[in-house]
Amino acid sequence: MSLKQKSTVVMIAAGWLACTSALATSVSVMGLFKDKAIVSIDGGKPRTLSVGQVVQGVKLVSADSGSASFEVDGKPRTLSMGQSFAGGPATGERQSISLTADARGHFAAAGSLNGYPVSFLVDTGATSIAINAAEAKRIGLDYRSGQAVGVSTAGGVVPAWRVKFNTVKVGSITLNQVDGMVVETGLNVPLLGMSFLNRMEMRRDGQTMTLTQRY
Repeated sequence: MSLKQKSTVVMIAAGWLACTSALATSVSVMGLFKDKAIVSIDGGKPRTLSVGQVVQGVKLVSADSGSASFEVDGKPRTLSMGQSFAGGPATGERQSISLTADARGHFAAAGSLNGYPVSFLVDTGATSIAINAAEAKRIGLDYRSGQAVGVSTAGGVVPAWRVKFNTVKVGSITLNQVDGMVVETGLNVPLLGMSFLNRMEMRRDGQTMTLTQRY
């Protein structure tokens, strides 16, 4: 094989790897219309797909107000409003992220909820992911349809609602159908609680915390 032929093979192989690494591992349906669907791919920002359009290995085959049919990485999937599909990373490797503590020893993590950007504070004392009502409204979450409960805060017991987040993404890690809580008042920052962290292997080394997805 000539040097030129070898270069061509390398370029083709590199292009193939780039394409396969971009294939979707999760798809969430956030809106349905005639021949269109609003989806979040891999926990990313919501985007509108038209029938026949392909993005990151996700092709919209058909859609109406009831459901949408997709080909996800070449496999057929039908999802209704609010439903999600989660596949696995193409490499089969577990995803991992590293966080660095701030001056107060707190770990912050950039991520997203249902495709909307969120900055979390890691809190192992929180039973679930928790956000306030203003944040829930910002991401379009119908939290009042969830189970109403009361939670204790520094200001006393305040109303809250149990919810389910379709997708939670932190770094390269994406989880689907994660338990959460929306607190009416008294919560200033979104908390990354144990409903997410329980599905991680957590390792701390000084000022660094590493989260590795277990399942």
